[in-house]
Amino acid sequence: MTANDFRRLALALPETAEKVHMDHPDFRVCGKIFATLGYPAKGWGMVKLTAEQQHYYSKDYRDVFVPVKGAWGRRGATSVFLKTVRKEALQRAIAAAWRNTAPQRLAGQLPEDV
Repeated sequence: MTANDFRRLALALPETAEKVHMDHPDFRVCGKIFATLGYPAKGWGMVKLTAEQQHYYSKDYRDVFVPVKGAWGRRGATSVFLKTVRKEALQRAIAAAWRNTAPQRLAGQLPEDV
């Protein structure tokens, strides 16, 4: 997967906008960040998962999903290595991050299998 693939998957979700935060592209739903590109380095993305989701993604895809260092990581911020992630796993992780961040009125509109 590439940064542009990550971008397309994120922007396909309802009411998502791309902005810039700390010199990195980020993706927001209703003004709240749920994913970023280029962190911690080029070739990586970040999704805001719950701690439980992070545990399972990190366990099931050890070389792809890695907790961010520090407090953000302990709260579910998870780095994604774009070169090795498969589209289906990335799409599910981005959708989960979007659902975790979106207001309930929107989150309920997205099927669980996306």
